[in-house]
Amino acid sequence: MSAPAAIETTGLTKVYRVLWRRRAVRAVDGVSLRIEPGTSFGLLGPNGAGKTTFVKMLLAVARPTAGAARLFGLDCHRPEARRPVGYLPENHRLPGYLTGSGMLDLYAGLSGLAARERKRRATELLALVGLEKWGGTRLSRYSKGMLQRLGLAQALMHRPRLLVLDEPSDGVDPVGRRQIREILQELEQQGVTVFINSHLLAEVELFCRQVAILHRGRVALVGKVKELTAGKGYKLSAAAVPERLEEELRRRAAAAASADGLLEMQFASREEANQAVDLLRREGCEIEGLAPTTSTLEEVFMRTIRA
Repeated sequence: MSAPAAIETTGLTKVYRVLWRRRAVRAVDGVSLRIEPGTSFGLLGPNGAGKTTFVKMLLAVARPTAGAARLFGLDCHRPEARRPVGYLPENHRLPGYLTGSGMLDLYAGLSGLAARERKRRATELLALVGLEKWGGTRLSRYSKGMLQRLGLAQALMHRPRLLVLDEPSDGVDPVGRRQIREILQELEQQGVTVFINSHLLAEVELFCRQVAILHRGRVALVGKVKELTAGKGYKLSAAAVPERLEEELRRRAAAAASADGLLEMQFASREEANQAVDLLRREGCEIEGLAPTTSTLEEVFMRTIRA
């Protein structure tokens, strides 16, 4: 028998009713997703797509209008379903009068850790996120990036099996982003499921194995990042192309542009690119380059939303 999914939703729907306007807003509309344990998963979508509402229903902060959500096979509204979950919300607020160590000790208590383990775990996590020298400093003196890393530390306090992160790299400098990415990669190797809700598509592409794109409350696209960004085509560039041949190649290419005597063409398949090379060689043209191209996650995202 296969292990239960880390996250599984079936027809998850949330409708907000605006009484004074006599209309309803379907923030999330019939979303069905299955995320296996140990997977890094990114949830993408434009503002207002329903991402935050979806996360709130996973964590039982909001009750769905219809459908169901399960965490490791248990209904998400049962407390025991949420115990193995670590959560970092977007724009989290931490008491400025606490120190880094004090804040982690507070959250350790809320997570149910024994008093003897709290200090050791706090020291360990401060070192993990690069704040070991700031444990005794009040949070009012922390930068936004430092608060973000401390927020990640508190989410990891009780060694969760599922980590739900809402914009984890927001406000973090490039060095900090890489550090966070390395931490998450290590957690994934240990079998922790990492669920990221983010607008930073490049970060998601670097880390996540799978993504889903929400648009107007519905799943517009879901799949593995490598498959979604692979196989876009081939880019061919050539110099000294006669005008009549250039017109022929432009008709065959998916896209073409010329500048400084160089013609650059994009072909959808290897066969089409090779046929273009044959035509160019026949005319004695110089081939500057031929290389396979892939889509970035941003390009996939924009195509999906526009469609």
